[in-house]
Amino acid sequence: MVIPGGTVNADKLRTSGPARELVRSLIAADRPIAAICHGPWLLVEAEVVKGKTLTSYPSLRTDLINAGAMWVDEPVVRSDAEGWTLITSRKPDDLPDFVDAIAAEFSVRTS
Repeated sequence: MVIPGGTVNADKLRTSGPARELVRSLIAADRPIAAICHGPWLLVEAEVVKGKTLTSYPSLRTDLINAGAMWVDEPVVRSDAEGWTLITSRKPDDLPDFVDAIAAEFSVRTS
């Protein structure tokens, strides 16, 4: 699953019960999740970031820390903590690194 960025998209997704449940069900099924920019808001609302290290658009830092995550300012972060894979990125300028990390994850899972 790739969670898109943008404040409006992310705000609509995080208020969606089915979206939060989809996140939880994908984690339970050991499926990777990737989120960019404001996308991690959905993960906060799904209550799944505790113990994870991740990045996001800088304005989400406090929300993520308050939800139990470790926030870092890096172009892309992969976290396998808590038994599931999360790939996060900060902003559109980081898209090349984000896409490469997602492609590498799927390459590993299909080999």
